[in-house]
Amino acid sequence: MNDFIWKRVLEVSQYIYRTGATVRDTAREFGVSKSTVHKDVAERLPRINAELADQVRRVLEFNKAQRHIRGGEATRRKYQAITR
Repeated sequence: MNDFIWKRVLEVSQYIYRTGATVRDTAREFGVSKSTVHKDVAERLPRINAELADQVRRVLEFNKAQRHIRGGEATRRKYQAITR
């Protein structure tokens, strides 16, 4: 693994763990695709740091469980703005 990829994997993972950011927010912050973020934390990180990988996985599982709530809120705000 190239040094710049190794460094990015750690930076992305620490950012997700520290901020609780979603994959989409993380991809936007680091200027990479969502697929790259997924590959970094799901495939590359466990080979680099298993403990951090477990912590990041828990954050992403929480975000996934909350996804339907965030989507519902966005829809509610959209229709409130239309009816005003």
